[in-house]
Amino acid sequence: MKVAIVTGASSGIGQGAAVAIAKRGVGVILTYGANRQGALDTVAAIEEEGGTAVALPLDVGETAGFPAFRASVADALSGTWQRDTFDHLVNNAGFGQMSMFEDTTEELFDRFMRVLLKGPYFLTQTLLPLMADGGAVVNVTSNSALSTGVEAGYSAYATMKGGLTVLTRYMAKEFSRRGIRVNAVAPGSTRTRISDDAFERFPEVIEPIEAKTAFGRVGEPEDIGMMIATLVSEESRWITAQSIEVSGGYGL
Repeated sequence: MKVAIVTGASSGIGQGAAVAIAKRGVGVILTYGANRQGALDTVAAIEEEGGTAVALPLDVGETAGFPAFRASVADALSGTWQRDTFDHLVNNAGFGQMSMFEDTTEELFDRFMRVLLKGPYFLTQTLLPLMADGGAVVNVTSNSALSTGVEAGYSAYATMKGGLTVLTRYMAKEFSRRGIRVNAVAPGSTRTRISDDAFERFPEVIEPIEAKTAFGRVGEPEDIGMMIATLVSEESRWITAQSIEVSGGYGL
């Protein structure tokens, strides 16, 4: 059985990706930050479908914890799947926060950098020795880093996501000698818990987003999750170094 690691899978896009990947017969190691119950819910959803999943804690913004996480991954691989390698990595964990350019502090800028760019960079580096040749990496970016999704208040967030898009191409170049594919998905506005449940707290933002979206609705985690599951699958074996916007036609 193949095994995927999905970071930030206690809710939202990560949860959608973990469930969609598991439905294709792939074992899943999923990570969580503060929301342990959400991670257990994801495990339960996978097990209800007959899949296998293990939840592990991870702070993607704290690189000092990565070696211990790799050891936990190795234990899970051995104990649950009798393997010493995994096949797919989905760098999804992150956070979002609106902050106008003139109001953005160095502290917030640095946190965005640690979690959204430095974290995926060095987590992938840490896990690469455990990754099987011929696998796949998907980096979750954002359409805020594309010309179609520019909105005031996301300069720091989108800058880091744009950096992750560039990093995707360089990973694809360097990992290709091992047959590992690397792609990015750039979601549009998606109904998740991002920005402290912004959609729940500010429902008035939903209608303007729907009006700007060709399909007339806000994205759901499953919409993005299915795309991620497709990109790590054999169906996408000839796709690498791509950034795919998954936004339902935002801005069309």
